[in-house]
Amino acid sequence: MVKLTMHDGSVIEVEEKDPQYLSTLRHSCSHVLAQAVKRLYPDAKLAIGPSIAEGFYYDIDFKEPISEGDLAKLETEMRKIVKENEKFEYFTLSREDAIKLMQEKDEPYKVELIEDLPEGELISFFKQGEFTDLCAGPHLQSTREVGKAFKLQSLAGAYWRGSEKNKMLTRIYGTAFPSKEELESYLTMLEEAKKRDHRKIGKELGLFMFNEAGPGFPFFLPNGMTLKNTLIDYWRQVHHKAGYVEVSTPIILNRKLWETSGHWDHYKENMYTTVIDGEDYAVKPMNCPGGVLVYASEPRSYRDLPLRIGELGLVHRHEKSGQLHGLFRVRCFTQDDAHIFMTPEQITPEILGVIRMIDDLYSLLGFKYKVELSTRPEDSMGSDEDWEMAENGLRAALDAAGLPYAVNEGDGAFYGPKIDFHLIDAIGREWQCGTIQLDFQLPQRFELEYMGADGEKHRPIMIHRVIFGSIERFIGILTEHFAGAFPTWLAPVQARILPVSDKYLDYADKVYEELDAAGIRVSVDKRSEKLGWKIREAQKEKVPYMLIVGEKDEAAQTVSVRSRANGDEGAVSVPEFSARVLKEAAERVSTNLSVKQD
Repeated sequence: MVKLTMHDGSVIEVEEKDPQYLSTLRHSCSHVLAQAVKRLYPDAKLAIGPSIAEGFYYDIDFKEPISEGDLAKLETEMRKIVKENEKFEYFTLSREDAIKLMQEKDEPYKVELIEDLPEGELISFFKQGEFTDLCAGPHLQSTREVGKAFKLQSLAGAYWRGSEKNKMLTRIYGTAFPSKEELESYLTMLEEAKKRDHRKIGKELGLFMFNEAGPGFPFFLPNGMTLKNTLIDYWRQVHHKAGYVEVSTPIILNRKLWETSGHWDHYKENMYTTVIDGEDYAVKPMNCPGGVLVYASEPRSYRDLPLRIGELGLVHRHEKSGQLHGLFRVRCFTQDDAHIFMTPEQITPEILGVIRMIDDLYSLLGFKYKVELSTRPEDSMGSDEDWEMAENGLRAALDAAGLPYAVNEGDGAFYGPKIDFHLIDAIGREWQCGTIQLDFQLPQRFELEYMGADGEKHRPIMIHRVIFGSIERFIGILTEHFAGAFPTWLAPVQARILPVSDKYLDYADKVYEELDAAGIRVSVDKRSEKLGWKIREAQKEKVPYMLIVGEKDEAAQTVSVRSRANGDEGAVSVPEFSARVLKEAAERVSTNLSVKQD
């Protein structure tokens, strides 16, 4: 058991496997970092230093810029502080005295934070040795408990309070673990993640690009469009089979719609707006109001329900420039939305149907996943009764599916609770993708109705759900999951024909035409290079199959197969190879998750 000092000064005990312990360890480490900074850079001004999912950071205003090379000496100073075994001591001050203390220490960012706190409340601090920091806690008992399993990782710029109008601070990222073994395992995973970086692989494989003409707006290149369209084809196939209809709704809709839906009040800072004919319009950040209008476009009966409406809608959201990150954080993306309108009795079976679809996709691609139920947030809308019914409906469906799940209190959408699916990729990272959100609010706001079996009008219940989430982001995840070595059914180029010399170009073209006619994605390397060079290039581009054609192949009307998985496999007829690839693609086999990086 480990003791933690909480925000009110009380001490609790938790097990080392408790997530609160790891979070507290990392937050305590951020204070040790801040103390080291003040020792080495006395003129530096401290901002905030929270723990985060992968470690911690501290935002600092340095008088003179520091570089990545300075992190080593900061780590050395942190280890000295750990050895000093100073206690983390909790104390409180009045608001006035707290401001005075931080002014005396010349910490303007801390003063600003205190001034924003409610008047009349005591302000909490933690002290270790000569260092004191404004902090709500919790903390470990001493600096020694931070241990030696920490690492400062990188520097980044961060605007104070996330606003581009404020000063740019230096953010120092680090991580910490209970043991050196866990830290080493994490750092090894990070090295593997660098090799799998979708931005690097995306460029090498010709999947997508970005341009300064539209920061955060991805351009999909031919190979990337093939991959994207293959995923969309799969989406359409499984949704048709599951009884969904597909619609397309406008990208721009007027402000009144977004006010009715509640997005204007809750999300307008992230919406792009324009004026048309003197009226305010917004580029849609979500597809749901459009789906609601489709439902409301004609009278509905209980016999029409459940009505499952799918949409591959292009949405736009304003993200701060510092938050943009390849395909993982963009300003426009295709969301594989679906909205299900149903009766109360249909809640559990409909949610179970969505769970099965999500499980099918993630299992197909080799992902394991975790499930999380997120409950009512502070900025929610709707009655207590509706929220209770909605949360109970999601719990009942999860229990019926036999899925273990964690509860994330207060992290639901403003209009309803949700089930989130966190998939786990080939190197153990978690990604939140699929989600199921139960909504009683939009049907009320838009006064949706259906005629019940009793001849009376009733209000439908609505499910919002995605499986991919953002298709663009999902492609980024897939790229890193497979390290660019996509299974045959997803690979932009499934086979590349490699003529031994220019003498066999005509035969290569003949093979190409036969495979292309069969529906195989194939290309011919017609460059006047040696065969070994062509093979290496195809390997770098992660092509599943290389088909070498030379004198013997032309004479026998065969191709010499070299696969990404097994190397040389010998000569086969073109129809035999074609049948093999088509079968593999039809079965959507996901292989080669552990392909080594070149």
